[in-house]
Amino acid sequence: MNKQVLIVTLALFGAAAFAQEAQKSEPGAKDVAYTRTIAGRATKITSTLELADPAKSNRVHGIIVQQYRDLNIIHETRDIQIKSAKEKAGADKAATTTVIEAARAEAKPKLDKLHGEFLAKLSAELSTEQVEKVKDGLTYGVAPLTYGVYLKMYPELTDEQKMQIKAWLNEARELAMDGSTSDEKHAVFGKYKGKINNYLSKAGYDAKKGEQNLKRPAPAASEPQAK
Repeated sequence: MNKQVLIVTLALFGAAAFAQEAQKSEPGAKDVAYTRTIAGRATKITSTLELADPAKSNRVHGIIVQQYRDLNIIHETRDIQIKSAKEKAGADKAATTTVIEAARAEAKPKLDKLHGEFLAKLSAELSTEQVEKVKDGLTYGVAPLTYGVYLKMYPELTDEQKMQIKAWLNEARELAMDGSTSDEKHAVFGKYKGKINNYLSKAGYDAKKGEQNLKRPAPAASEPQAK
Protein backbone atom coordinates (compact mmCIF):
# COMPACT_ATOMS: atom_id res chain seq x y z
CA MET A 1 0.00 0.00 0.00
CA ASN A 2 1.54 3.32 -1.05
CA LYS A 3 1.55 6.41 1.16
CA GLN A 4 -1.35 8.07 -0.66
CA VAL A 5 -3.56 4.97 -0.32
CA LEU A 6 -2.63 4.67 3.37
CA ILE A 7 -3.57 8.29 4.05
CA VAL A 8 -6.89 7.94 2.27
CA THR A 9 -7.66 4.63 3.98
CA LEU A 10 -7.00 6.15 7.39
CA ALA A 11 -9.32 9.00 6.43
CA LEU A 12 -12.01 6.40 5.95
CA PHE A 13 -12.25 5.79 9.66
CA GLY A 14 -12.32 9.49 10.50
CA ALA A 15 -15.15 9.96 8.02
CA ALA A 16 -17.08 7.14 9.65
CA ALA A 17 -16.89 8.82 13.04
CA PHE A 18 -17.95 12.12 11.51
CA ALA A 19 -20.92 10.48 9.80
CA GLN A 20 -22.14 8.93 13.04
CA GLU A 21 -21.94 12.26 14.86
CA ALA A 22 -23.71 14.06 12.00
CA GLN A 23 -26.56 11.58 12.12
CA LYS A 24 -26.98 12.21 15.86
CA SER A 25 -27.02 15.99 15.56
CA GLU A 26 -29.31 16.60 12.56
CA PRO A 27 -32.88 15.61 13.50
CA GLY A 28 -34.46 18.65 11.82
CA ALA A 29 -36.69 19.20 8.80
CA LYS A 30 -34.67 16.83 6.64
CA ASP A 31 -35.28 13.98 9.06
CA VAL A 32 -38.98 14.81 9.30
CA ALA A 33 -39.29 14.71 5.51
CA TYR A 34 -37.36 11.43 5.31
CA THR A 35 -39.55 9.87 8.03
CA ARG A 36 -42.65 10.89 6.06
CA THR A 37 -41.20 9.37 2.89
CA ILE A 38 -40.27 5.99 4.36
CA ALA A 39 -43.56 5.81 6.26
CA GLY A 40 -45.38 6.26 2.96
CA ARG A 41 -43.29 3.54 1.32
CA ALA A 42 -43.96 1.18 4.21
CA THR A 43 -47.70 1.91 4.05
CA LYS A 44 -47.76 1.07 0.35
CA ILE A 45 -45.98 -2.25 0.98
CA THR A 46 -48.08 -3.16 4.02
CA SER A 47 -51.31 -2.51 2.10
CA THR A 48 -50.46 -5.37 -0.29
CA LEU A 49 -50.44 -7.85 2.60
CA GLU A 50 -54.15 -7.46 3.40
CA LEU A 51 -53.62 -7.83 7.15
CA ALA A 52 -56.95 -8.00 8.98
CA ASP A 53 -55.41 -7.33 12.40
CA PRO A 54 -54.64 -3.59 12.76
CA ALA A 55 -52.11 -4.27 15.54
CA LYS A 56 -50.18 -6.69 13.34
CA SER A 57 -50.35 -4.27 10.42
CA ASN A 58 -48.88 -1.53 12.61
CA ARG A 59 -46.10 -3.83 13.81
CA VAL A 60 -45.16 -4.83 10.27
CA HIS A 61 -45.29 -1.20 9.17
CA GLY A 62 -42.93 -0.30 12.01
CA ILE A 63 -40.52 -3.11 11.09
CA ILE A 64 -40.32 -1.90 7.48
CA VAL A 65 -39.88 1.75 8.47
CA GLN A 66 -37.08 0.82 10.86
CA GLN A 67 -35.38 -1.23 8.15
CA TYR A 68 -35.37 1.77 5.82
CA ARG A 69 -33.92 3.91 8.60
CA ASP A 70 -31.23 1.39 9.61
CA LEU A 71 -30.18 0.87 6.00
CA ASN A 72 -29.93 4.62 5.54
CA ILE A 73 -27.57 4.97 8.50
CA ILE A 74 -25.20 2.38 7.06
CA HIS A 75 -25.37 3.85 3.57
CA GLU A 76 -24.86 7.44 4.71
CA THR A 77 -21.78 6.43 6.66
CA ARG A 78 -20.44 4.53 3.65
CA ASP A 79 -21.15 7.40 1.25
CA ILE A 80 -19.51 10.02 3.49
CA GLN A 81 -16.43 7.80 3.71
CA ILE A 82 -16.30 7.48 -0.07
CA LYS A 83 -16.82 11.21 -0.66
CA SER A 84 -14.11 12.13 1.84
CA ALA A 85 -11.71 9.59 0.37
CA LYS A 86 -12.26 10.86 -3.17
CA GLU A 87 -11.52 14.42 -2.11
CA LYS A 88 -8.30 13.39 -0.38
CA ALA A 89 -7.17 11.05 -3.15
CA GLY A 90 -7.56 13.68 -5.86
CA ALA A 91 -6.43 12.33 -9.20
CA ASP A 92 -5.06 9.11 -7.71
CA LYS A 93 -7.57 6.64 -9.14
CA ALA A 94 -5.89 3.65 -7.50
CA ALA A 95 -6.24 5.23 -4.05
CA THR A 96 -9.87 6.14 -4.74
CA THR A 97 -10.71 2.61 -5.88
CA THR A 98 -9.01 1.13 -2.83
CA VAL A 99 -10.97 3.26 -0.40
CA ILE A 100 -14.29 2.74 -2.18
CA GLU A 101 -13.77 -1.00 -1.96
CA ALA A 102 -12.78 -0.68 1.70
CA ALA A 103 -15.90 1.36 2.50
CA ARG A 104 -18.14 -1.17 0.79
CA ALA A 105 -16.36 -4.06 2.48
CA GLU A 106 -16.84 -2.39 5.85
CA ALA A 107 -20.57 -1.90 5.20
CA LYS A 108 -21.21 -5.42 3.88
CA PRO A 109 -21.24 -7.39 7.18
CA LYS A 110 -23.43 -4.71 8.74
CA LEU A 111 -25.90 -4.99 5.86
CA ASP A 112 -25.85 -8.79 6.00
CA LYS A 113 -26.57 -8.77 9.74
CA LEU A 114 -29.37 -6.25 9.33
CA HIS A 115 -30.82 -8.26 6.43
CA GLY A 116 -31.06 -11.43 8.51
CA GLU A 117 -32.57 -9.66 11.51
CA PHE A 118 -35.14 -7.94 9.30
CA LEU A 119 -36.31 -11.18 7.70
CA ALA A 120 -36.51 -12.85 11.11
CA LYS A 121 -38.76 -10.06 12.40
CA LEU A 122 -41.00 -10.28 9.32
CA SER A 123 -41.21 -14.07 9.53
CA ALA A 124 -42.42 -13.80 13.12
CA GLU A 125 -45.40 -11.76 11.89
CA LEU A 126 -46.07 -12.93 8.33
CA SER A 127 -46.45 -16.02 6.17
CA THR A 128 -43.78 -16.97 3.64
CA GLU A 129 -45.94 -15.60 0.83
CA GLN A 130 -46.40 -12.29 2.64
CA VAL A 131 -42.66 -11.97 3.28
CA GLU A 132 -42.16 -12.46 -0.47
CA LYS A 133 -44.53 -9.55 -1.11
CA VAL A 134 -42.52 -7.34 1.24
CA LYS A 135 -39.31 -8.26 -0.58
CA ASP A 136 -40.94 -7.38 -3.91
CA GLY A 137 -42.25 -4.12 -2.47
CA LEU A 138 -38.78 -3.11 -1.32
CA THR A 139 -37.40 -3.78 -4.82
CA TYR A 140 -40.19 -2.30 -6.97
CA GLY A 141 -41.48 -5.72 -8.05
CA VAL A 142 -38.56 -6.11 -10.47
CA ALA A 143 -38.05 -9.85 -9.85
CA PRO A 144 -41.57 -11.08 -10.78
CA LEU A 145 -41.91 -8.53 -13.58
CA THR A 146 -38.60 -9.57 -15.13
CA TYR A 147 -39.45 -13.25 -14.77
CA GLY A 148 -42.69 -12.64 -16.64
CA VAL A 149 -40.79 -10.88 -19.42
CA TYR A 150 -38.45 -13.85 -19.87
CA LEU A 151 -41.41 -16.23 -20.05
CA LYS A 152 -42.93 -14.14 -22.83
CA MET A 153 -39.64 -13.74 -24.68
CA TYR A 154 -38.85 -17.45 -24.54
CA PRO A 155 -42.08 -19.47 -24.25
CA GLU A 156 -40.15 -22.68 -24.97
CA LEU A 157 -38.06 -22.47 -21.77
CA THR A 158 -37.69 -25.80 -19.96
CA ASP A 159 -38.78 -26.19 -16.35
CA GLU A 160 -35.11 -26.38 -15.32
CA GLN A 161 -34.33 -23.13 -17.12
CA LYS A 162 -37.32 -21.41 -15.57
CA MET A 163 -36.18 -22.52 -12.12
CA GLN A 164 -32.66 -21.19 -12.76
CA ILE A 165 -33.91 -17.82 -13.99
CA LYS A 166 -36.22 -17.45 -11.00
CA ALA A 167 -33.42 -18.46 -8.61
CA TRP A 168 -31.08 -15.81 -10.01
CA LEU A 169 -33.76 -13.13 -9.91
CA ASN A 170 -34.56 -14.01 -6.29
CA GLU A 171 -30.85 -13.85 -5.46
CA ALA A 172 -30.68 -10.42 -7.06
CA ARG A 173 -33.71 -9.36 -5.04
CA GLU A 174 -32.03 -10.34 -1.77
CA LEU A 175 -29.05 -8.14 -2.62
CA ALA A 176 -31.15 -5.28 -4.01
CA MET A 177 -33.18 -5.14 -0.80
CA ASP A 178 -30.11 -3.72 0.91
CA GLY A 179 -29.45 -1.08 -1.76
CA SER A 180 -29.55 2.60 -0.90
CA THR A 181 -31.18 4.06 -4.01
CA SER A 182 -33.39 3.02 -6.91
CA ASP A 183 -30.37 3.15 -9.22
CA GLU A 184 -28.33 0.95 -6.91
CA LYS A 185 -31.12 -1.61 -6.66
CA HIS A 186 -31.73 -1.66 -10.42
CA ALA A 187 -27.98 -2.04 -10.99
CA VAL A 188 -28.03 -5.29 -9.02
CA PHE A 189 -30.81 -6.66 -11.21
CA GLY A 190 -28.92 -5.44 -14.28
CA LYS A 191 -25.93 -7.60 -13.40
CA TYR A 192 -28.11 -10.65 -12.92
CA LYS A 193 -29.99 -10.01 -16.15
CA GLY A 194 -26.62 -10.10 -17.88
CA LYS A 195 -25.91 -13.47 -16.27
CA ILE A 196 -29.32 -14.79 -17.34
CA ASN A 197 -28.90 -13.50 -20.90
CA ASN A 198 -25.52 -15.24 -21.20
CA TYR A 199 -27.03 -18.43 -19.81
CA LEU A 200 -29.84 -18.36 -22.37
CA SER A 201 -27.49 -17.47 -25.22
CA LYS A 202 -25.29 -20.48 -24.42
CA ALA A 203 -28.43 -22.63 -24.39
CA GLY A 204 -29.14 -21.52 -27.97
CA TYR A 205 -31.86 -18.96 -27.43
CA ASP A 206 -32.02 -16.07 -29.93
CA ALA A 207 -32.34 -12.70 -28.18
CA LYS A 208 -33.63 -10.98 -31.34
CA LYS A 209 -36.39 -13.55 -31.69
CA GLY A 210 -37.16 -13.10 -28.01
CA GLU A 211 -37.53 -9.36 -28.49
CA GLN A 212 -39.95 -10.00 -31.35
CA ASN A 213 -41.99 -12.30 -29.12
CA LEU A 214 -42.07 -9.56 -26.50
CA LYS A 215 -43.53 -7.06 -28.99
CA ARG A 216 -46.33 -9.35 -30.05
CA PRO A 217 -49.70 -8.57 -28.46
CA ALA A 218 -51.12 -11.14 -26.11
CA PRO A 219 -53.56 -13.48 -27.86
CA ALA A 220 -57.19 -12.58 -27.31
CA ALA A 221 -59.22 -14.97 -25.22
CA SER A 222 -61.01 -17.38 -27.55
CA GLU A 223 -64.78 -17.23 -27.54
CA PRO A 224 -66.68 -20.45 -26.84
CA GLN A 225 -67.62 -22.22 -30.02
CA ALA A 226 -71.32 -22.64 -30.80
CA LYS A 227 -72.56 -26.20 -30.56
